[in-house]
This record gives sequence, C-alpha cells and structure tokens, in this order.
Amino acid sequence: MINRFAMRRSAVVVALVCASLLQGCATRQQPDPFENLNREVFAFNETVDENVLQPVARGYVNVTPEPVRIGVRNFFNNLRDVWSTVNLFLQGRFGEGATAIMRVSMNTTFGLAGLIDIATPMRLERPNEDLGQTLGVWGMGPGAYIVWPFLGPSTARDSFDIPPTFAFGGTMLADGWKAELAITGVNLISLRADLLAAGDLVNDIALDKYAFIRDAYLQRRQNLIHNGEPPDADDDEEEPFVDESKEPEAPAAGSPGASVLPVGLPESALATVVAGPALTAPANVSVHRVMLSVADPEWAFSPAFAEVASAGTATADASRVNTGEVLRQGLPEPVLAR
Repeated sequence: MINRFAMRRSAVVVALVCASLLQGCATRQQPDPFENLNREVFAFNETVDENVLQPVARGYVNVTPEPVRIGVRNFFNNLRDVWSTVNLFLQGRFGEGATAIMRVSMNTTFGLAGLIDIATPMRLERPNEDLGQTLGVWGMGPGAYIVWPFLGPSTARDSFDIPPTFAFGGTMLADGWKAELAITGVNLISLRADLLAAGDLVNDIALDKYAFIRDAYLQRRQNLIHNGEPPDADDDEEEPFVDESKEPEAPAAGSPGASVLPVGLPESALATVVAGPALTAPANVSVHRVMLSVADPEWAFSPAFAEVASAGTATADASRVNTGEVLRQGLPEPVLAR
C-alpha cells in the first residue's frame, strides 16, 4: 500500500511543477490563454454544483440550526486564520501578524477551539492571506487563469496555495483518509451554503457567467495583494502633462540683453545661468541699492545679482542677501519663461 504521505508529497510536487510551467503563458492583454479548456471545466463544475453541491447545501441550511452553522464556520475560519498568520509574517507584516496571533489564541482558548468568534467583537479583525498573495507581494505575476475541477477559479500563482489550503482546512487534524474526506466535505458544504445567495445573484445579472466570475476573481485577487489599492497599469505609460497654451514670455522690447531661460532647469543651474560669468562693470553703469522682501520673486535669485567691487569684478555678498539687501547693477535683467 502506498503511503498516503508520499502521495501527498507527489501531488504537491506535481501541482507546483504545473503551476511553474503555466506561469509564463499569460500576458496582461490575455490573462486566459486556456479559455476553451477552462470553459469546459467550468461547465463540468457548474453541473456538479447544480446537481450535487447546491441541493446538499440547501438541505444543510434547512436542517441545521443557525448557531450550529455559525459554529462550524467559525471553527474552519479559525484554522484558516493560522495559515493567514503565517503568510502575514512571510510578507513582512509583523505588526499585523502579531495581532493575528492574538486573534487565533483568543478564539482557540476562550472560544472553545474556534467555535465561538470572540476576537472580532474585540476588534481583532480576521486576516485573509494565503500563499498566492504572499508570492504576489514579492513580485510574482499571476500567470495564466486556471479553472480546476471541483476547486473552481485560480491562477498559476494561486495554485501554489492549494495544498496548504487543504491542510489548514481541517485535514491536518484528521487521522485516516475517511476522516479527511468527512472534514473536507463538511468544510465544502459550509462554504457553499454561505455562497447560495451570491450564486443566485450572479445567475440573475451575468450574461456570460464564466467571463463574469473570471474577471471578478482576477480583480479581487489584485485588490487583496495590494490591500485594496492596486496600482494603475497605465501609470508608467503616461507622459507628464504640459500646458501648451502658455507660451514663454518674450523679452521686453528695447532690452537687447534680455534672455529666456528654459523651463524646468534646476535652481542651482538656473542661478548659474542668471549670474553668468564674471562681469566687468562699465564705468558709466550706476549701482543702486534695492531692498527685497521674501515675497519678491527676485529674492529667490538674489545671489545672482552682484556687487561691483573696486577691482571691477562682480562678486555676491551673501550677508546682504540674507538681510534682503541687494546691490543691483544697471544691467538688463533676465526674463524667466513661465
């Protein structure tokens, strides 16, 4: 008899190899390269759901009292919270991981092994993380969209999470394949019972149910990976906006020395252009003192104005600039293009 643990390891290896091979088959423009095959599997899953899962789930809701259903749901949610906590630490979110540990500890001890959710009223919110999200956080793309038999929608990346999802779905607590099958069945029926209303809504509003579920799944996974703030795919492709309606201001008439400075020049380079090389002050050029305020636009460029020294060269007086006092030569002023 083949060891069941060896079978599990083989299944995990096969799943990971298949997911890695399918990883590069999808593009942003075509996330569903296996659409024909996926539609066939989707139709099979719909047949199983309509003829088996839905009737059983409706019977479960009609027969089982609501407190019992809530307890079953809380028990399996508490097991999934353990896996979510592990992924929070794998993503580097240690603060949220510590909060998740507190949640699991409270529900496991005081909540009777998770049957009672006492952590949510204490504002210890339930995490919702898995290995697919962790791989996405670390930069792995979703790969091809895949519809697995009985399991439903997934991607090549999210397929890595299938084995641990089963393990933290209660099978790790079972002893023997019969117990594993029973726990998996109860978990599946509980999940399907919670989705009865949502399934009816999709049937009413979706013209193409396959495309609707595929697009909804991919968008939801993208939101989960980026915590509700997915990046815009077109952000990197957009060019900066330039208002072409504003023409550069031309030099004033009668000012032969006026120049137009390029827009977007760094301030350090701008000051150099404004200042220019050392100037020799003509003998007939007068120098007058100007008091500038901080609100004056010239104040920002005041180091560019020079004081004529006795040797006939222009040097900046930083002490006077700091006090707002600038010596301006009677030279043409530059015109800044806005």
